[in-house]
Order: sequence, then C-alpha cells, then structure tokens
Amino acid sequence: MKYVRQRALRFAAACALVLAVTACGGKQTGPAAHEGAAPGGRLTVATGNTTGVYYQLGGSLAQLISDNIKGYRATATATGASVQNVQGLVSGSYDVAFSLMDTASDAVTGTGSFPDRQPVEALARLYPNYTQVLVRADSGITSVADLRGKRVSTGSPGSGTEVIARRILKAGGLDADKDVKAQRLGLPETVDAMKDGTVDALFWSGGLPTGGITDLTTTLGDKVRFLDVTPLLGALQKQYGEVYRPGTVPAAVYRQPADVPAVVVPNVLLVKKGFDPELAKQIVDLMFDRRADLERANAAAKEITTDTAAETGPIPLNPGARQALTARAGR
Repeated sequence: MKYVRQRALRFAAACALVLAVTACGGKQTGPAAHEGAAPGGRLTVATGNTTGVYYQLGGSLAQLISDNIKGYRATATATGASVQNVQGLVSGSYDVAFSLMDTASDAVTGTGSFPDRQPVEALARLYPNYTQVLVRADSGITSVADLRGKRVSTGSPGSGTEVIARRILKAGGLDADKDVKAQRLGLPETVDAMKDGTVDALFWSGGLPTGGITDLTTTLGDKVRFLDVTPLLGALQKQYGEVYRPGTVPAAVYRQPADVPAVVVPNVLLVKKGFDPELAKQIVDLMFDRRADLERANAAAKEITTDTAAETGPIPLNPGARQALTARAGR
C-alpha cells in the first residue's frame, strides 16, 4: 500500500511539472517531442514592419499553414525584420522567418551583424527586394553624397533595410554613425516623419508594391521623389558580391513620372538547421500550390518562381525543401 501511495505521489508531481511548464508558455514547435507522437504544434512566422510586404505575405502564409497542414497552427508576428528574424530563429523564438539574402548570407558565414556562423537553412528563395530611397523634394538632395548632415531614416534596428542603408552610405563615402543624422525607424514611423518634415530621406528595402511607400507617394505627390543609388552598385558588388544586382521600379507601381533604377537583392524564407524535413516539404509545396493566395496578399508573390527557388547559396537548403523543389523542377 505504501508503494502504491509513493507511485501516486510521483505521478502527481510529474503532472504538476508538466502543467507548470505549459502555464509558463512552453512552446511546442514542429513534430511532437516524444517518439511515436503525431506531428503538430504551434509555428511562429517572423515577418517585418506592419506596412511592409513581409508582414502581408507572412500573414497569408501562416493562414495557409493553419488551414492546410494537419495539426499545425501558425501565426505571423511583426518584427524588425532580417537580422532580428535570424537571431529569433536561432534562439527558438521563431520557427519560420523572412530575410534578405545578404543578411542570411552574413548569418551562415559569420560576418556583418553576426560574429559567428548561424545554424539556419533555407526553405526557398523568394521574390526580389528593391532598395527604395526617397527624399523630400525641398531637401536639396540629389545624390547619396548630399545626405551628409541630413536626417535619414535607415530602417528599424536589426533590419535588412538598415544593413543595406549603411552599406550604401559607406559606398557613397559617408559614415552612418557620423555623417548623417540617422533615425532608426520602422517604416510606419518613417512615413509619418517624412510627411511632417522631421526626416529628409528614407531607405527601404521591400517588394513591390510596399504599402507604406504607396501611402507616402500618394499623400505627398511631387513633394517626395526617388533617389537613384545605382551609381554605387559597382562598389557594393566589389565588396559584397553579386547578391546586389540592378533592377527597376516601374513607374506605374507608385505612379511616378518615369521608371526608377534600383539596387535589388533577393529574399529567402529561413528555418533553423534541423527543422523537420517533412514539414519543410509540406510548407514549400503549399507555398507553390497556393501561390495565388499569397499574390492576393501582395503582388510581390508573383515573382516567387520554381526557376529560382532553389538558388539560395550560400544558405543551405533544408533537405525537405530540396526534395520539394527538385520534384517541381522535373515537372
């Protein structure tokens, strides 16, 4: 009888421990932890600023996962974007994350914002991001060199926009910490600051169209204009490689008088190394099978194609993602 009571007490203590962990926010991510259990759990998709493309597509992707992959419930969360997203993947705060390719490349090679190599893998290369630099027409800014002494929004702390902004400023002979009055603002705050004249210029790296930029160009009209930074593309490629390429923002996107030359860098969808390959395969298949849903969230998704989806180097592809993309390439 004494033995039975001891077993009961030990069982009750174990149950209490499980309940305590659950109450404290214990997060089940990916397949259930114990062998033989059915896969399932909660997934967090790290996106970016609330008026950016990451946020729109991330919300749509999370909904698709919740509706179509049995046992999983996904939610999208707004973040500072690329750098923060990689850090959150590695720490376990996020399960799937959007990132610029240059930031992700820095992560796996242990350079730039990352002192060590980060254990991340890719699910797929996505659409291209366009570096959009806008200035107030009354600022007198006609080149990157003219940003000296000006109030410049370089993007959210820990964002891919901030990485690119600092690199473009450096390529133009400016130190972001000394030569400009850097405002590390998210896109919604930046748009408001441009409208009220407390910021002279902004950097933004995003897909087309980006809601915040549409708002700004629609509201201010000819009081704001795009700045061509492509003369610095050669310097960027010399230091950082072919991840930076030339591109064009068509005039119709933001109702501009002419097309705008731009520096372009791809986006990539990331997971932590060791992410369940079967789940990775299902997410990639879902993304392409239901791409029309993503396109309804934002037209940038039209540029997600199987032709380039596997081109993620130097970021390694998750084995399940590779399987899904290889099968599609053969169709």
